[in-house]
Amino acid sequence: MKSILLPTDFSKNSINAINYAVELFKDEPCEFYVINIQKASSFVSDDLMTMTSSATIYHTLIDIAKKSIKNIISELKETYTNNLHKFYSMVDYDNFVDGVNQACESRHIDLIIMGTKGASGAEKVLFGSNTARVMQRCATPVLAIPDGCKFSKLDRIAFTSNYSIKYHKEDLQALLNVSKLHKSSIDILHVSKEKLTETQETNKTFLDAYFKGLSHDFVNLEASDIFHAIQDYIQNNNIKILAMTSRHHSFLERLFARQLVEAFAFDIDIPFLVMENSME
Repeated sequence: MKSILLPTDFSKNSINAINYAVELFKDEPCEFYVINIQKASSFVSDDLMTMTSSATIYHTLIDIAKKSIKNIISELKETYTNNLHKFYSMVDYDNFVDGVNQACESRHIDLIIMGTKGASGAEKVLFGSNTARVMQRCATPVLAIPDGCKFSKLDRIAFTSNYSIKYHKEDLQALLNVSKLHKSSIDILHVSKEKLTETQETNKTFLDAYFKGLSHDFVNLEASDIFHAIQDYIQNNNIKILAMTSRHHSFLERLFARQLVEAFAFDIDIPFLVMENSME
């Protein structure tokens, strides 16, 4: 049974990600942990004025969050009526990333699914700050769902690799699970004009063996701009999820390091799966 963590701040964006998650795993037995993580700075002075003398900031925040999660879970059960799914409420009072990491460890989480506003709006940011921090600092795979993105048939997934990384089988488990569940084909994208080294050929052979039994193709994109090459491929080939590993992956590192104006041009409007590479 899969264990899925669903962080929420009760925004429309986060609720959309929760609904995407439930539909993504509609045919899979799952335990969904809906978590809200509060911090003291989120408690504004107006709220303090309405509190009774016996109440505390902590208990007031926690009680409100618990009631809100209860409502979310009730609506999910009513909407989907899926006997394969179980829902649990979690509320924490902590730093967001620390709270997510602790939940992942205590509940043996297989995948984090959370919303992101995507590369749009006046802020010109690629991901929300919480989503970006979770991607960078959590060992558990993260599936970020862009604002307004609805679940549709997962017939095609793109996985980027420079073939320079030595993968461990567990690194790609989240991608393998989703692909098997939906019988998705996987396009393994490599953006380069250079000939592969012996090490790259070895790692490419590993990927070929790992995805044996699944429809998969190796696609070489000869381009100098990795961002636009992948973006164009996504748009031209009806890709439903973009996946990559996070450690020592130049694309992801450059993605977060880019200036905001540049990042704004890289418009990811499909779910984005990030998995940590556990081997040096």
